[in-house]
Amino acid sequence: CEFFDDGMRTQAAARLEIESALHRATERDELRLAYQPVVEIATGRTVGVEALLRWDHPQHGLLDPKDFIPLAEETGLILPMGTWALHEALRQWSRWRQRLDDPGLTLAVNLSARQLRDPDLAATVAEALARHGVGPWELCLELTESSFMADVERHGRTLAELQALGVQLAIDDFGTGYSSLTWLQRFPVTILKIDQSF
Repeated sequence: CEFFDDGMRTQAAARLEIESALHRATERDELRLAYQPVVEIATGRTVGVEALLRWDHPQHGLLDPKDFIPLAEETGLILPMGTWALHEALRQWSRWRQRLDDPGLTLAVNLSARQLRDPDLAATVAEALARHGVGPWELCLELTESSFMADVERHGRTLAELQALGVQLAIDDFGTGYSSLTWLQRFPVTILKIDQSF
């Protein structure tokens, strides 16, 4: 049996409030991207940036991704949010690139597990690249180890489609899931980001 208490009611109400507000976040222009530099350790040179999704909630301020990304995944809202983030990052990247004289820089954008299950993902990425005039070699799509190991066959096909576009693929937080280097041979991954726990 399970007992219901006021704490559970408060938690359920808070979740409902966040979910309701999350539905309107894109429409109200509350989503933001923060850019984290990617630095080459040997030289100290910035070699790219990683776009990170943030939500500037009207009452609670800037929310940590752990406070809304899992809910967005669960409700399916991560699909329009992820598409928005991809387009916004590429739009900004296109503007920066015109001012920077370094063709080797790359832009990294995170993919969620839900996005990886979207059969139109490769088409969405191709359309976004074309719209913003960004070469596929400039884009690196990052996914967590656990997100693509959930359905190896389907995700393997999706990753192959993305690789065929010419984008780079990175596995983030490697070592938190299956941690098998043997599995990596099956996927067209160009970058491996080892989890801090190692």
